[in-house]
Amino acid sequence: MLLKVPLDIVPPEELPDIINSLLPSMDKTGTVMRNKGRNIVLLSLWDLLRARRRGAYRNYVLGAALVLPISKSIVSGARFMTGRKLARYMPFNFVISLLTILERREDTVYLLGGKSSVLRKTEKNINSTFPRLRIVGRFAGAIHKQEEPAIVEAIRKVSPSLLLAGKGIRGDELWIARNENSLNSGFRLWCSDLFDVFAEKKRRPSETIFVNGLESIGYCFRNPLLLFRIFPYIQYKLLLFFHKVFSW
Repeated sequence: MLLKVPLDIVPPEELPDIINSLLPSMDKTGTVMRNKGRNIVLLSLWDLLRARRRGAYRNYVLGAALVLPISKSIVSGARFMTGRKLARYMPFNFVISLLTILERREDTVYLLGGKSSVLRKTEKNINSTFPRLRIVGRFAGAIHKQEEPAIVEAIRKVSPSLLLAGKGIRGDELWIARNENSLNSGFRLWCSDLFDVFAEKKRRPSETIFVNGLESIGYCFRNPLLLFRIFPYIQYKLLLFFHKVFSW
């Protein structure tokens, strides 16, 4: 727990075993046993601060099967508070690792979100990179409210091992939380720019930039308003300090 937000310690070499252990199991007849869906949260610093407050997002994080840090500030904060070392994941690399694990099992994926042209190219690139991974459906992100029940039902019927969602769906990751009880028991993962990266519309940060925790600089060039995130960053540092002091 970091500032009352749960985080999972998952070394990369243990990820395949953990993913396989979390996937829905089958009974002796080969029928998938019904169990709760497996939400995966890739947690940024700003998400961590949001998850500290009461509300739907906190419940979404608390109920997730895996909460993995993507921010260097979270990893350093956890080490400062607890002395424990957390593995940090680059979102795109994590998704590649997850799809690789699922391909070995010849599992299935459903794509939800993004523009139609981006989603088509994403599907093409995933099919060429992971030929044994079956994409069992896709729907672009501009979902009208009246279409939502039919889309949820379609996802439930094809029962994908992974629902991969990107920006464009109403409510972002909270769309998953809102429809959780109506979906199947596979993994669900929301990642904002994922489809744009798959479709080569956006570049992901280099390994060097990510390792040094400098990816936010590039985001600020694209959107100068993100410079105001310096204030929640200062708030985070103060929270760490006061929690550390008063825990002694």
